[in-house]
Amino acid sequence: MPSPRKLISSGSPFEKTAGYSRAVVQGDWCFVSGTTGYDYQTMTMPKTVEEQTRNCLMTIEAALNGAGFSLKDAVRNRYYVTDAAFAEIVFPILGEAFGDIRPAATMVVCDLIRPEMLIEIEVTAFKG
Repeated sequence: MPSPRKLISSGSPFEKTAGYSRAVVQGDWCFVSGTTGYDYQTMTMPKTVEEQTRNCLMTIEAALNGAGFSLKDAVRNRYYVTDAAFAEIVFPILGEAFGDIRPAATMVVCDLIRPEMLIEIEVTAFKG
C-alpha cells in the first residue's frame, strides 16, 4: 500500500495563492519547493544575497524538520541566482550548511519572479 502524501506549509500566503506546498513527503522522499529569502514572520525580503540565502536555508530546514527530515538527508539541491557574481558570495554559506552532506547540486543564473528576489533554493531529501 503506498504511503500517504504529507503536505508541509511554511505559512506563506503564496502557498495558497499559487497552489503549492513548501514541501511534500512521499514515502522516503521529501521534496522542498523553491524557497526564496523572505522572512515569513515579517513578510520582508532582506536586501543582500547573503541574508536571503540564510533565510532560504532556515525556511528549508524548518520544512524538512516538520516533515521528519533534516538537512543531512539532502540528496539533490538546485540553486537559482540572479547574478553569476552571487555564486562566490553564497558558496561559503552553502558550504556551512551542506559541506559535510555534499548533495548533488546545480546552480543556474536566471531571473526570478520578483526583482527583490536574488536567490531561490530547492532541496530533495531522502531517508531510506
